[in-house]
Amino acid sequence: MMPLTPSPKAILNSLCKEFLSVNVSAILYLMNYEKYGRSTASAQYFLQLAGYLGIPVIAWNADNSGLERRASQSSLQLQLAPSLEHQTAAMLSILERYKWHQFSIVTSQIAGHDDFIQAVRERITEMQDRFKFTILNAVLYTKASDLVTLVNSESRVMLLYCTREEAIHILNHARELKITGENYVWVAAQSVIATGTPPTQFPVGMLGVHFDTSSTSLVTEITTAIKVYAYGVEDFVNDPRNANLSLNTKLSCEGAGLGDSRWETGDRFYKYLRNVSVENDMGKPNVEFTADGVLKAAELKIMNLRPGNNKQMMVWEEIGVWKSWEGEGLDIKDIVWPGNSHTPPQGVPEKFHLKITFLEEPPYVQLAPPDPVTVKCNMNRGVLCRVAREQDVAEMDQFSAHRNSSFYQCCSGFCIDLLEKFAEELGFTYELVRVEDGKWGTFENGRWNGLVADLINRKTDMVMTSLMINSEREGVVDFTVPFMETGIAIAVAKRTGIISPTAFLEPFDTASWMLVGVVAIQAATFTIFLFEWLSPAGFDMKVKVATANRCLEGVLSADGLVVLQVTPAANHRFSLFRTYWLVWAVLFQAAVHVDSPRGFTSKFMTNMWAMFAVVFLAIYTANLAAFMITREEFHEFTGVDDSRLSKPYSHKPMFKFGTTPYSHTDSTIKRYFVEMHAYMRNFNRTSVQEGIAAVNSGELDAFIYDGTVLDYLVAQDEDCRLLTVGSWYAKTGYGLAFSRNSKYVQMFNKRLLDFRENGDLERLRRYWMTGTCKPGKQEHKTSDPLALEQFLSAFLLLMSGVLLAAILLFFEHIYFKYIRVKCAKTDQGGCCALLSLVSQSMGKSLTFRGAVFEAQDILRHHRCKDPICDTNLWKTRHELDLTRLRVLQLERSLDAHGIKPPARHINAPHAGVLMHHRDMTRNHVFTNEFGSRCYRPDEREVQEMETVL
Repeated sequence: MMPLTPSPKAILNSLCKEFLSVNVSAILYLMNYEKYGRSTASAQYFLQLAGYLGIPVIAWNADNSGLERRASQSSLQLQLAPSLEHQTAAMLSILERYKWHQFSIVTSQIAGHDDFIQAVRERITEMQDRFKFTILNAVLYTKASDLVTLVNSESRVMLLYCTREEAIHILNHARELKITGENYVWVAAQSVIATGTPPTQFPVGMLGVHFDTSSTSLVTEITTAIKVYAYGVEDFVNDPRNANLSLNTKLSCEGAGLGDSRWETGDRFYKYLRNVSVENDMGKPNVEFTADGVLKAAELKIMNLRPGNNKQMMVWEEIGVWKSWEGEGLDIKDIVWPGNSHTPPQGVPEKFHLKITFLEEPPYVQLAPPDPVTVKCNMNRGVLCRVAREQDVAEMDQFSAHRNSSFYQCCSGFCIDLLEKFAEELGFTYELVRVEDGKWGTFENGRWNGLVADLINRKTDMVMTSLMINSEREGVVDFTVPFMETGIAIAVAKRTGIISPTAFLEPFDTASWMLVGVVAIQAATFTIFLFEWLSPAGFDMKVKVATANRCLEGVLSADGLVVLQVTPAANHRFSLFRTYWLVWAVLFQAAVHVDSPRGFTSKFMTNMWAMFAVVFLAIYTANLAAFMITREEFHEFTGVDDSRLSKPYSHKPMFKFGTTPYSHTDSTIKRYFVEMHAYMRNFNRTSVQEGIAAVNSGELDAFIYDGTVLDYLVAQDEDCRLLTVGSWYAKTGYGLAFSRNSKYVQMFNKRLLDFRENGDLERLRRYWMTGTCKPGKQEHKTSDPLALEQFLSAFLLLMSGVLLAAILLFFEHIYFKYIRVKCAKTDQGGCCALLSLVSQSMGKSLTFRGAVFEAQDILRHHRCKDPICDTNLWKTRHELDLTRLRVLQLERSLDAHGIKPPARHINAPHAGVLMHHRDMTRNHVFTNEFGSRCYRPDEREVQEMETVL
């Protein structure tokens, strides 16, 4: 036998002498505190020692069931009584039954109070799919002032976990704080209810969970515990794997090592005890345990504190039962509710009334007249609000006042929808009243005005509009957390109908134009000229300089043929400046006369430049249309601190800009930009709508105001001419404002955070802040100039052409210096002859004289092998005959008028010889190798030479 409150030494001696000495393999710990008293510390110490020794414990604790199992951190306990998890599940089932979503938890410093709170949270997580709970407060009671938190809370339902004695003090103080009335429900755990007559401090209508803790029940549980032990031993012994293991602990408190202080087989034996299944009576499920050693199936009674037969006495009466195995079902009959009411309380604060002041500002609060027939606001028009002064409507009947739109209008907008959500969640009624002086609230002439003044003078309970939070206002009123971020922004209008005078240069950026003009054109010009100079088949500039003053003249020979001879000329036809003309003409595809190079390499380089020009013009023309359209220009300010605004006199002409007086924007500018504030007084507008209209009409260059409001008005602009520019200045937020030390601040703060977390604020913002036009800064141009990297491929093409042309120049020199000379000497019909024919043909094609030789050879041998060639040849001869006849006719006409015709270069009798017997061994062809000052053949001679070619 031990005393009810043994000392730790006594508990240790009892274990060493009475338990370990007889080799116990399990301990049955059954205790009824309600009858035999309480000693939580000693019980906890005892169970901790048992766990340290590795001896399994089968427990039944009538008072704090499951408490010691958690507190002792022992993993070798089996709990036969309903655990804390079962109790919290039953208590939350009551809350779910009556739709009480929010509650508070009140505990004392009883051992395991943290476990109780944790069990509640875990149960809420399990139930969140079907029912959402919110824990408003978790109060640890140590003194009476701890309960003040519940007074200022919205909670009307409390879960109480403590001892019976502690509950008397808690509920006595709660009664003094008036939180035990008819609107408050207290739900107690098993340890509070206990047995016997309830204390008078307990309020009528309390609810609680309970299970049988009588002595009879204790005896019954002893039988169950023995069965659990017996079935565990049987399963352990019958398992062949345990043949070499014994249930004798062989532990001693006198051992020197750890091996003698813990029973290693205890963990294994505990698993067999945990897996047993004991049949139960009266159709209840078998006694089985979870992996944590807790009963799988438990039954709890739902108790209600109500007046007994003697009206002065209170009794706990069973009104229902909770069974975990029946879907955790709850069966409850008639309940006496707090205040002897027969209807359950709401579980939320009773409705209260608030006077709310506002000032209209779209999209937060906007006004519209009510329906003229019903004198009510439609769903899309919001709620009825008073816009007149209180004394103006004091003597009027309500119906007449509502019909007059100058007294009452319909308020709608972001803040009104948010207010409706608050009213629904918190359960209050309200009256919306417009501030009388129509000002936001600034400190002027030693006093506050507008909305802030109403709060300071306590003419209103709350301000609900787009009231910006700043340090001055926070010094005199209380704000909630911001429901929307904002700052000072600038609105400007776009000026249309302007085309940039440099639009034709804008398809490319400056770097690209510089690369084309300075690098590409110069590189192409000098490479073409250089390749022509160095090419063997090109103009020999050294030779041509000596004959620079020579050109061809046509002379009639003795046999009547036209002979072309070289005569002095003024200049050379292919020079550096003519190369520039060729490059520019090819680049812009100009239809003008150009001089082409003669060398093969320079011709190839000219073709590469032509390819570059094609790419350049294609890209240029493709992008030019985007820059030749009508532009939309606007004043692009960087922000309020832009020097053109903050120092208005520094820019000529000065910009015209303003804001609305007595607003947050006006007071901020007045504080930080004195010169700017003084300048813009002449341009201020009484309302935001007037300011936006002035910007649209051109009366103002810019309007400065709250960023979110300007974004909304920009989005609503029908012509989409408005936009906001620059970054926000003095960023802050909009908040709900209350009088100093208002009891509603915490209530609304918590709801605002919930709305932000669940996305309600974001949904409202998207609904009210959208419009036809997108707000924010827009670009000046619809297209951006092409940067150098986007045009780089064309330059790579040109550079590749230069490199390839240089390689071809090298091979051209090799060909003319070695291969052509060698192949010209060998004409034996072999491979070299074949190469010679090809090379000679190429050599001819590389020069104008070679082309003449080719034409002479064709005419000499008449190598026409198809009818088309013969037809062309006959046609040419026929045209020559007609020309000859025309010449004769002109000569006769001159003779008839007494005019002697000039000497002809081509005699008629010998004209036909031109096509048949010309001496082709000499160069008789007029070329473009010389200057333009030389004698030119007439048209007939040119036609004859073209025919020959």
